[in-house]
Amino acid sequence: MQSSIFDLTGKRALVVGGAGEIGYAIAEALLEFGASVMLVDKDPDTLIKAKDLNRKWTNCFGCIVDISDRDQIDESIRQTVMLLKGSVEILVNAAGIQRRHSSEIFPDLEWDEIISVNLTSVFLYSKKVSQEMISHGYGKIINVSSIMSQFGGINIPAYTASKGGVAQLTKAMSNDLAAKGIRINAISPGYINTNMNKALLQDSDRTAKILNRTPIGRWGTPSDLKGVSVFLASSASDFLTGTVIPVDGGYSGM
Repeated sequence: MQSSIFDLTGKRALVVGGAGEIGYAIAEALLEFGASVMLVDKDPDTLIKAKDLNRKWTNCFGCIVDISDRDQIDESIRQTVMLLKGSVEILVNAAGIQRRHSSEIFPDLEWDEIISVNLTSVFLYSKKVSQEMISHGYGKIINVSSIMSQFGGINIPAYTASKGGVAQLTKAMSNDLAAKGIRINAISPGYINTNMNKALLQDSDRTAKILNRTPIGRWGTPSDLKGVSVFLASSASDFLTGTVIPVDGGYSGM
């Protein structure tokens, strides 16, 4: 029996980017603590991953969505309410893509793509889902930013701009919605061992520099984000809003 302060039994969660490694790990954690979950992702394996989770915990569904398409965002929210049999109480914005080019040659179309997926979708999902949350006077929104919201990075101007935007959007929306019962916070992952960072992991010089600056002495894993996600989704964080929590092995403290 889970401690009541972290218990999510009966809560309905929408995880945007739920088929990605970080989103999937967060969905696992929410399911483990009792929530029903809808995975939303462009990945064609979204439905398969939802079925895999459903076999273990039940009450997990999937919806394939291009979150750069506003009509599809609206439809995914409708599908979520229908399948979860009620309004969303926990929204996780975990979608993210990456492209690497030096700033002076960064392609305009790739800039637009990253801003649309990494930042605009966060605003649109938060805006639309929070409208229903307000009517019930309760809701938890968890955005996945990045420690690149604090640092410039190398060859990732669009990603850095988008994740910096997510951090600031978290603060702005929390100011607007806190009095209406909505708590909005962000997780700021450090260097996490995912497919997005595959090229970086293969760069021995960069990897050595990252590890030398990380007091814990290793790269993070998607599972390292589970605990903080449950905390932010549960009543344990009811007096917390507008924060950006680094989960980076101590990297940003150096």
